[in-house]
Amino acid sequence: MRPKLTDVAKRAGVSSTTVSRVINNYGYLSQKTKDKVFAAMHDLNYQPNSLARSLHGKSTKLIGVIFPSITNPFFAELVEQIENKFFNAGYKVILCNSADNKEKERAYIRMLIANQVDGIITGAHNLGIDEYNKVGLPIVSFDRKLSEQIPIVSCDNYQGGWIATEELYHAGCKHIYFLGSAMRKGHPTDYRLNGYQDAIKKLDLTAHVHSVAFSESATIKSVSIRKLLETHNPDGIMCTDDLTAVLVLQMAQKLNIRVPQDLKVVGFDGTKFIQDYHPELSTIAQPIPDIAALLVNLLQQRIAEPDKKLSQTQYVLPVKFIRSSSTFRL
Repeated sequence: MRPKLTDVAKRAGVSSTTVSRVINNYGYLSQKTKDKVFAAMHDLNYQPNSLARSLHGKSTKLIGVIFPSITNPFFAELVEQIENKFFNAGYKVILCNSADNKEKERAYIRMLIANQVDGIITGAHNLGIDEYNKVGLPIVSFDRKLSEQIPIVSCDNYQGGWIATEELYHAGCKHIYFLGSAMRKGHPTDYRLNGYQDAIKKLDLTAHVHSVAFSESATIKSVSIRKLLETHNPDGIMCTDDLTAVLVLQMAQKLNIRVPQDLKVVGFDGTKFIQDYHPELSTIAQPIPDIAALLVNLLQQRIAEPDKKLSQTQYVLPVKFIRSSSTFRL
């Protein structure tokens, strides 16, 4: 049976009120009394009720984190960094996997409110969720515009699209395709397409946009990629994420298209997983540790000063290009 506050009081030889005061750090208590209570809590493996603490106006030290999928290496690495930084700061993280499901994300928001989290970091891709503007909690967003009042952190998606396109051009490509979502949602990731298009225009080339949705399965994406490679003649492809780029490399191998002699490919994200297991892929690397640190720091600031007027809502971090054998011969 789970231990109760009264069990701790009995074990420590003090009143239940004293245990409550120790837990909530309320009023003067001798160090000897605190030590007895903490020892009893440790012996019984007693965990204070976070909701009860919130009723006393105390921080629950809980943070809600909402992302589309932790099976994606980029989100997995970002969430790991966020969780580690919060843990070191004395917080625990409640991770919510929203997938491509607006109602699921709404349900998670309600659950986080019910658990009295101190704040929320969200990077989900669902649209039209007004609840974020009504929860009354500090919120920081990653790569998603929720409102003018919520800070948003992203990498320089525009520069990433531009750099990837220029790198393909300087590697000898003249028919450079953009492979990713062509649907503009008003989020920072749209700028990857903008960067590609502006670079193509500057280079006096023809833009080719082949649309695949982020949420599509690998099987569906592979069918679309096969059609692109068989019916068009790209000599360079910029992908808006590394997993899609890996699918391009795999399909090119099946179709006996030589990389990089006949086709050059650039991805986007640059996770440690991709660098370790697909070192052949050239990619635009997002600064994942810096993104995580900024998200955590901003949310902590919002928690500490929830009524402070925001002096800045857009934070854009630089990207870098990792060159490998998918764009040139090693």
